[in-house]
Amino acid sequence: MSKLDDEIEKLEERRNNTRFAYLARVCQEHFGRERISGSHYIFKTPWQGDPRINLQRVRGNAKPYQVDQVISALERLKEMQETKSKQPRTVGKGDAHGGE
Repeated sequence: MSKLDDEIEKLEERRNNTRFAYLARVCQEHFGRERISGSHYIFKTPWQGDPRINLQRVRGNAKPYQVDQVISALERLKEMQETKSKQPRTVGKGDAHGGE
């Protein structure tokens, strides 16, 4: 089981009781440093479309719908990594060994 699988499983188990600090750390680890605007912590994602995860602290916890958004983003990131690892490696000019 990969680290992403572990994170997804933990978040699914604690959907309604996820500490904000834990969710923010997971996002920092996978999506980079956040931008803070007021009480909102905004993370960019590596794909086109709506490339943001927006977190907000409520009495020390993250909102459940935001936990769901992070789970979806982590699943998408996992799919991207799996697709990338399955693609054949291209051989550039000078990398191929010709007959001698």
